[in-house]
Parts: sequence; C-alpha cells; structure tokens
Amino acid sequence: MRFLLPAAFLISLATPALAVVPSQENGVAVLRALDKVTAHVEQLDVPINQPLKFGRLIITVRTCRTTPPEEAPESAAYLEVSEFKAGEKDNPIFTGWMFASSPALSALEHPVYDIWLIGCKSSPTK
Repeated sequence: MRFLLPAAFLISLATPALAVVPSQENGVAVLRALDKVTAHVEQLDVPINQPLKFGRLIITVRTCRTTPPEEAPESAAYLEVSEFKAGEKDNPIFTGWMFASSPALSALEHPVYDIWLIGCKSSPTK
C-alpha cells in the first residue's frame, strides 16, 4: 500500500502532457504595437510574408496559426523583427514565436518599442 502513491506519481511523470497546438493557417497576424517614447499605440494587420514598417522597426510575419473552434482558443505567430537605421544594414532584434495568450513568454525586448500578438485572421480589414 505504501508503494501505491509513489508508483502513481511515477506513472504521471511518464505520461506526456497534452498541449494545444495551433494548426489552422491564417493570412494575417493582428499585432499591437507601442512606441514607448510617444505613447502611441497602434493595431497592425500584417499579411504573411509582407514586411510592414512601424517606427524604425520592420516586422515580417512568416506564419500565423489558430486552434480549431472545438479547441481552447490560442493564436501563435512566427515573427522576424529588424530595426532600420539609415546607412546601415537592418539589425535583426527578434526572431521567434509569439503567443496571444502568453505575451510575456516570448516578448520583443526593445527600449523604444513593444509588439505583441493579439490574434490571427483570414484577411486584412479595409
């Protein structure tokens, strides 16, 4: 009997955790961008593979995925962000996944700008 509890614990460690993986591809990432100097906040609709400029940043979204409707809501986007400086080559400052439900998990660290994912949608709004 005293081995029952440790055995149950070990079995729980051996069972893989199930994570919700966003699997539906969308054409546009919806981002929120903040210029910390001017306090200007803007919502950006960024089409996949089309660079968009915000201040001195060049934002390129490579993919934006959402979970199916029957799953827990989650959006994830793979971003490449570079800083533009006149007369210099673009300086990559962020490359990676951002998640709408956990913006601090993979955040853009920049002294002037903040960018975070709001969600994904199928087409840009006019």
